[in-house]
Amino acid sequence: MKSLGKKKRTGRGSFGHYFKAHWQLYLMISLPVILLLVFAYAPMYGVLLAFKNYQVSLGIWGSPWAENHGLNNFIRFFNNYNFKECLRNTLVISLYSMVVTMPCSILLALSLNYAKNIFFRKTVQMITYCPYFISTIVFVGIINLMLDTRVGILGKFIKDTFGVSVLGSANLFPSLYVWTGVWQGVGFGAIIYIAALAGVDMEQHEAAIIDGATLLQRIRYVDLPAILPTAVIMMILNMGSILNIGYEKVLAMQNQNNLSMSEVITTYSYKVSLVSTFPDYPYSTAIGLFQSVVGLVLILITNKIADKLTGNGFI
Repeated sequence: MKSLGKKKRTGRGSFGHYFKAHWQLYLMISLPVILLLVFAYAPMYGVLLAFKNYQVSLGIWGSPWAENHGLNNFIRFFNNYNFKECLRNTLVISLYSMVVTMPCSILLALSLNYAKNIFFRKTVQMITYCPYFISTIVFVGIINLMLDTRVGILGKFIKDTFGVSVLGSANLFPSLYVWTGVWQGVGFGAIIYIAALAGVDMEQHEAAIIDGATLLQRIRYVDLPAILPTAVIMMILNMGSILNIGYEKVLAMQNQNNLSMSEVITTYSYKVSLVSTFPDYPYSTAIGLFQSVVGLVLILITNKIADKLTGNGFI
């Protein structure tokens, strides 16, 4: 018992000794922890708005609870005539984007990995990375100028040839959103896959070449298994934001002609909370909480499936 007590005291003393010896490390980590607490955890108090009939004079905590055991704001959203349309548009655009963006990023990474000319490879990297650093509003402005049926060369050509206005077509909005997103983000998205490919052991390629493997066979049996864990993790993370499409680009590309396919949950939440004549903050908070809960559930489900099929889950 005495020896056990000595060990416990030694453990406490060793931690204090370690803290005194490495206090600089704790000081360095304290700022990110404080920022996380202030900007990520403290605002969670505002989630209470989703369950309240908020009154400014009473504050969040003093406001009465909403009807139906505090779930009235959620019931209003589910019964709203816009709910099905917003949910459908959000899922269509999100899933379409996931199916297209990830393969394009992987394909670009594989292509750059096998490019022998260093100057060509770096030039392509720079050209594909640049659009990512353009402001969303500026980028949408470029799209509008290109596809405008009066002054845009591409838009005028499509209008004269096919009789379709790309910017004013609701059916073309998901494709326009997704493929312009590929143009803007494929280069930046390929960075992580290029890093994964850089870690592939070259002896595997040499052994495959000696065995007579073609380029496509080396990609299939050497490169793709190497980037599979990274791709699975990226897919799991993307599933968490499937209902949280960034509203800035959608809102900037939105007009009365494509509204039936461009109204997503985030833009609807933005309009009822900040643009409306009578802002409904509890209603908007309920919508945001609904998105977050669905995202969390999808992450857990996707991670479980990925872990069962590939063994590459991370939770």
